[in-house]
This record gives sequence, C-alpha cells and structure tokens, in this order.
Amino acid sequence: MTLIGGGREVNLLRNYPVTPRNLNERVSSKTDDDRKIAREFGREFFDGERRHGYGGFSYNPKYWSQVVKDFIEFYGLESNDSILDIGCGKGFMLYDFLSSNPKLKVKGIDISNYAIENCMPEVKQHVSVGNAKKLDFKDNSFDLVISINTLHNLDLEECKKAFKEVVRVSKKHAFIVVDAYRNSEEKNRMESWNLTAQTYMSTVDWEAFFKDVGYNGDYYWFIP
Repeated sequence: MTLIGGGREVNLLRNYPVTPRNLNERVSSKTDDDRKIAREFGREFFDGERRHGYGGFSYNPKYWSQVVKDFIEFYGLESNDSILDIGCGKGFMLYDFLSSNPKLKVKGIDISNYAIENCMPEVKQHVSVGNAKKLDFKDNSFDLVISINTLHNLDLEECKKAFKEVVRVSKKHAFIVVDAYRNSEEKNRMESWNLTAQTYMSTVDWEAFFKDVGYNGDYYWFIP
C-alpha cells in the first residue's frame, strides 16, 4: 500500500515546547536498573522519579494544543476523519485533537496498563492497552496513524512488525518519530540520553529501514 503523499521528512513537532536537557546529569545518574524500571512503563516511568522517566506526567495545553492544529492543517483533517495514536500515554494528544474538533474519531493504544488506567477521563472510552507489533484493528481503519517516540522501544524484529502494522491499518497518512542521530556526536548524546529505546540508528539507516519494511509514511527524528 502507498500512503497518500507519504515518505516526507517533516517536523510536525516544531511547536512542541523544548525542555532543556542536562546530558551530563543524565549520564552520571542513569543506571541499568533505571533503564529496566523505565522499560516497564509503569507508575515509576510516568509519575515516579525523573531518572526513571517523565518525573510526573500531567496534562498541560502548552504541549499538544498547537501541535495538533498543525497536524489537522497539514493532513487536511476534517470531521469524521479517524486518527490512531500509538503510544498514547494518558491521552493528552487525543484530548487536544477532540478539543480542536469534537467530531474527529480518535483511538489510542499504549503498552502501559498504568497509563491507560490513569488516562484523562475525557478520552477513557477511546483508549486501550495494546502493542504496536500487533494492532487490533482492521486493514485501512484510519485516515492518520501517529506514533511519537514509541516504536523504537521495541527490539529490531518487533519494530519491523510494528511499522508494517502502521501501514496496514492506515488508509491515507502516517507520521512517526523515532530516536536517531546524524553523526558520531549525536550518537554519543543519544546513548547518554536514552532510557527506553531498543532500536535507534542513524537517519540514513532509518530511511533504509523504512524502505525495507515498506513504510512510506511521513517521519521525523528525536535527537537530544
């Protein structure tokens, strides 16, 4: 399947506020136990100590409200169009989509039972626990599939399955963000920062990966 207008490197997160990152502190404090706890994606990851993840994960309109407007404009989303957010967390992005247009049809999945149990009440009916490597949706179910900083948390073989699933369930558009680097300096920074990603590579290798798995949707990079 060929996604409509796909295959573009496009920064649809340009209006997402950037939080200053202290890489030196992260390197000195991060341990294998921290990574293990973070990769459980439980309370500690979302609402525990900062070294295990977010250090507190609560809704703030400054993060997604403008970003979702950019998505709506870029993809020309209209009432009754359907959106899937893979790795939806507590549903903040879905909430802002519905705030922008209550007639959008939204779904979200997350591997975290904790996140789904503690999601925003306004989106509770739209979210469920699920794994990107096997999506519980029919072919061509969504006008737009989004996954931001999620698919790279799978190992390489599972990551391949997840990208193929994205293509399968999307009937028009997809947008993915993954951990990446363009040079050795950025690679070192990524390795210093990373807590949860099991698959990260250079932007060139990611683009070859996309071709290999048949992903022709849009994409961008997370580079700390």
